[in-house]
Amino acid sequence: MIANQSNFALIMAGGVGSRFWPTSTVSFPKQFQDLTGHGRTLLQQTIDRLAGILPETNIYILTNARYLTLVKKQLPELDEKQIICEPALRNTAPCILYAALKIQQQDKNANMIVLPSDHFIDHLGAFQANVALAFARASQHDELITFGIPPNQPHTGYGYLEVEDKKAPISAITKFTEKPNLEKAKAFLNAGNYFWNSGLFVWSCNSIISAFKRYQPKILRIFEEGIPYFDTAEENSFLQREYPKAENISIDYAILEPSTNIVMLKASFMWNDLGTWSSLYDQLTKTAEENVAVKAALVSTQANGNMIYSSSGKIVVLKGLNNYVVVDEDKVLMIYPKGDDQSVKELRQQTKDKFGEDLS
Repeated sequence: MIANQSNFALIMAGGVGSRFWPTSTVSFPKQFQDLTGHGRTLLQQTIDRLAGILPETNIYILTNARYLTLVKKQLPELDEKQIICEPALRNTAPCILYAALKIQQQDKNANMIVLPSDHFIDHLGAFQANVALAFARASQHDELITFGIPPNQPHTGYGYLEVEDKKAPISAITKFTEKPNLEKAKAFLNAGNYFWNSGLFVWSCNSIISAFKRYQPKILRIFEEGIPYFDTAEENSFLQREYPKAENISIDYAILEPSTNIVMLKASFMWNDLGTWSSLYDQLTKTAEENVAVKAALVSTQANGNMIYSSSGKIVVLKGLNNYVVVDEDKVLMIYPKGDDQSVKELRQQTKDKFGEDLS
């Protein structure tokens, strides 16, 4: 595969990933961790998937200023100009627009893919073929392309895409619904023409900027004033001064919901947003007893369906424990029923309140 010089990537790497506590913390979030035990962090694996699709010099990392050192350490091959540090948390719409404007100044015919840094994607060949198809489509049509995942359960944590033709590889979207309740999610699953929104997007810079001009002109005006400062010594000062003025809003609500030119490409690769320890368990190789052990040497008797993670490579011995998550960190050992993932945020807060901020 020959890398297309007009293809660019924006990798979102600014989140905290609090549901992967105690491994993921404010100072060391999950995208900078090797949660799968493959020897590469989630951020590094995201970069790896883009090899051959676009030049390494066309990759931008969007992160929080506090993580600049981590990004530089894990991705030393990138120039610091390829790292955009948000001076304030304003969700995904402002940062995507800012990156699109920067990229457009380099290449007026540029296309860009927006992808999270902390997702699990398997079947690399299928992923790269899907992305290449999306780039080719974006270069020829004024469309906003999202990758849809065929649902296998009524998940309430994802956005849902209703498509006109569920059999077509690329279909127009009839409706976008963000995180429905369980009753609606079940109805969507039964209908058969709804897909999960993966959070992976491809579009031309011209198309996404035009969408902002139509639906979010205030945000566009803020960042257009910064164009003369791009890649100069004044860019950081501009960001510090103007970025906090942008509305705190996601790309889903700001652009995708009101837009009429959204299409969905049906993903043929395996995807998981890795939102919880239980979702990580679902994606990894299991023992005969259906246990998963990452960075741990497991000895088990009458123990089934457990997710075990140890950052230190510790020997973990289990007996009579079934369907639990066991996470062993330097200062915290957490054990809770697998599937009860919403409780992790509560446990994190309780621990922080009792023992201090440094544990969160």
